[in-house]
Amino acid sequence: MIIIKTEREVEMMRRAGIKLARLLDEIIPGLIKPGVSAAYVEQKVNEYMDKEKCIPSFKGYGGFPYATCMSLNEEIVHGFALDTKIFKDGDIISVDCGVTLEGYVADSARTYLVGNVSEDIKKLVKVTEESLYEGIKAVKPGNRIGDIGYAVESYVKPYGYGVIRDYVGHGVGRKLHEDPQIPNYGTPGKGPVMRKNMTLAIEPMISLGDYRVEILEDNWTAVTLDKSPAAHFEHTVLVTDNGAEIITKL
Repeated sequence: MIIIKTEREVEMMRRAGIKLARLLDEIIPGLIKPGVSAAYVEQKVNEYMDKEKCIPSFKGYGGFPYATCMSLNEEIVHGFALDTKIFKDGDIISVDCGVTLEGYVADSARTYLVGNVSEDIKKLVKVTEESLYEGIKAVKPGNRIGDIGYAVESYVKPYGYGVIRDYVGHGVGRKLHEDPQIPNYGTPGKGPVMRKNMTLAIEPMISLGDYRVEILEDNWTAVTLDKSPAAHFEHTVLVTDNGAEIITKL
């Protein structure tokens, strides 16, 4: 069932979204550098959550042990924030995080460059972020969920990148994962109709190579089957009369 939010619920999600945007856009970028560990970033995220009186939405969700998904290079999503995961020059690290504030969730992700990154990978990261905004452009009352995935896939396809199909966006609000599912591929005019005050987490995950995935022995971390680098961007958006309002952006 797709939940249409009340104005009060929307306002609560906006508050959660701003706290998450500050974390991802102001705090974490200063931590991403060669020699830093994923565990250190996780520690700083937890300190921020405590200070802001937020609950990390991911920690304990389905047994996931961390506040962040820290996915390095060929890791697509659900990577562990390990102290042995040390960033080095040329890496990319995707940080996916959720904030719960007074019972309402905001969910967002960014991919960061570590030091001097190759032009091919810089382009992958740029196109992935741009594809997110192409998907967001399709958000408006009366459009359908398939329009979002079609917009993302159509933008990415000319570059020859792999559009990950095993992981999708989703509704978000009272729970981290709500209906509907939002694939990053699709057919325009298909799927549930978007209505005002729906809240959606749109999250393209794009690889430099093959779209197929495998799961590591930790039963969480998803990596590209061909070990090609992958990028991930995500925003929580509100469907308004005028299109999409991004609530996880400063």
